[in-house]
Amino acid sequence: MDKGKPNADQLQQSLSRLHQALARTPQVEESSKKLLREVLDDIERLLGSGAGPAAAARAPSQSNLEALAVRFEVDHPALSGSLREFIELLRGAGV
Repeated sequence: MDKGKPNADQLQQSLSRLHQALARTPQVEESSKKLLREVLDDIERLLGSGAGPAAAARAPSQSNLEALAVRFEVDHPALSGSLREFIELLRGAGV
């Protein structure tokens, strides 16, 4: 992966992989799945608005994503890994 600041396309691709991982993980507790979908939808909406990665900084969701990644670590490592990748891209974008 490029070590520079991620662009909107990289964030969008990572977000898509995260949505796919979530869809393939049906055993996730429904409340966690709902929270994750809400956070991802907020970030996707910001990215889709053309506002770019800097707009994602206004989404109050990184701590929620990190908490979910920790929660999924043991039972859903693929989902946790995708989530951590996305968090790192957000950090790289200055979020």
